Amino acid sequence: MSRRRTEIASECVSRYFEAFLEMLLAERGASANTLAAYRRDLEDAGRFLAAGNPDARAVLDGATTEDLRRYLSHLDGLGMAPRTSARRLSALRQFYRFLYGDGLRTDDPSGVLESPRQGRSLPKILSEDDVDRLLEQAAATRGAEGKRLCALVELCYATGMRVTELVGLPLSSMQRDPEVLVVRGKGDKERMVPLSPPARGAVRAYLAVRDDFVPEGTDNPFLFPGRGGKHLTRQRFFQLLKLLAEKAALDPRKVSPHVLRHAFATHLLHHDADLRSVQQMLGHADISTTQIYTHVLDERMRRLVAERHPLARRATHG
Repeated sequence: MSRRRTEIASECVSRYFEAFLEMLLAERGASANTLAAYRRDLEDAGRFLAAGNPDARAVLDGATTEDLRRYLSHLDGLGMAPRTSARRLSALRQFYRFLYGDGLRTDDPSGVLESPRQGRSLPKILSEDDVDRLLEQAAATRGAEGKRLCALVELCYATGMRVTELVGLPLSSMQRDPEVLVVRGKGDKERMVPLSPPARGAVRAYLAVRDDFVPEGTDNPFLFPGRGGKHLTRQRFFQLLKLLAEKAALDPRKVSPHVLRHAFATHLLHHDADLRSVQQMLGHADISTTQIYTHVLDERMRRLVAERHPLARRATHG
């Protein structure tokens, strides 16, 4: 969408839309992807409320609770997943809290709305054997492309980084072969993640051929350079990972950078890491986000009782 068309769409949503997005950026350090998601969700609600009235302007500014209920019912009628509907309601709530807090409205029409009920789905899981097959296939890929792919996959699995954090790593972060990597995550917050020897070795091998990915006579500040002085795109890494999964005889639908992040957390917990440490390494602001992995802890505790509890041993030997 062109900038002019974006401005028109925003005007249809609210006179205060751009101010709201600026607040998210300035006060909360929202990423470009987060801002784009808020823009899409609020503009979708605005289009619904403006339907049948093409001259409508700032339709969200004066929306009532009933208007928002009609919109949520509309989403339900489209068969939208409860999780997606809940995300859109969350965007509306943030928007109206902003209007109310800045005195631009005297009420919050979203305050009494209930979120759509949703079950908490478990993340897709790769077994340790599956990850080993991916890493082995990456290591077997020849040339500079293979060394880059191996470094990407090793780092992704060894650190649990988000894909945007991985592809956006600066070259300076790895030039001294660190044992601990400083990752800049959401809200520009930094966290430290230990680097495994295989990951460090893969990066060293890749750095020897990194210049193959930088046009001669130019500079690029990123560890994984892309075109035009930018970094490798997350979409490109996603594509490379899908191709790697096919070569490793894995279902490519079940393999993505995000699934590798889940594998990092799940496998750590299987090997007795505590939930708080995993939270810190994943960069979750709240422990409740990390608690999606408690099914791993439950399984581990059952195994611990079955194998270690004196009564369990007596039953086995009885």
